[in-house]
Amino acid sequence: MAREEVTLLGMWASPLALRIEWALKCKGICYKYIDEDLLNKSQRLLTHNPIHKKIPVLLHGGKSIPESLVILEYIDETWKQNPLLPEDPYERAMARFWAKFVDEKCWTTIPGVFGNEGGDEQEKSKEKAIEELRILEKQLEGKKFFGGESVGFLDIVCGWIAYWLPFIEDITGLKLVDETSFPALSAWFKAYLSVPWVKELLPPPDKLRAHLITFRQQLLSSRLLNI
Repeated sequence: MAREEVTLLGMWASPLALRIEWALKCKGICYKYIDEDLLNKSQRLLTHNPIHKKIPVLLHGGKSIPESLVILEYIDETWKQNPLLPEDPYERAMARFWAKFVDEKCWTTIPGVFGNEGGDEQEKSKEKAIEELRILEKQLEGKKFFGGESVGFLDIVCGWIAYWLPFIEDITGLKLVDETSFPALSAWFKAYLSVPWVKELLPPPDKLRAHLITFRQQLLSSRLLNI
């Protein structure tokens, strides 16, 4: 089954879809990529993910696998080369724990900074984001990557922070991470984004910045309409 065609339904500016591409590249798996229009969802996407109707979705062996963390584990279990999760059961459990932390906490608070403009809400989001980033900082102390000396499961899960956060800081004018306060995280940003197969798949910076500016304007406009 592992040799059957692999297709990824994604969206070029989605950090969650990029996770899956990074994992496939790390494993050396050939795949077909289909970019979905999330404002006009295709019947293909609705068929393969009828519950959440979201990307990413991995198609393999006639089956559909949704949700990025689920897909990452499926990839790691299906293709054994270049393992993403640690071999030790405790370390595997901790990688899953911190991946859940990133998706339940950082995925909400960092965009919360982005989706507010001035005022108490943005300041609270900034403080919360910094608090959660400090927790990640501690997980990196004494290590090059979350996975140790090489990229692992948690690096791929957190990878979007390394690339997207500087855009968020630039667009909002708020600084969340600097080398003085976050030496380990800052070093990890550089190390992770220097990995060849990571760098190869990064969205073009100018295109991504323009997309994020437009997206933020939409978020702020919708908030104003709800006041």
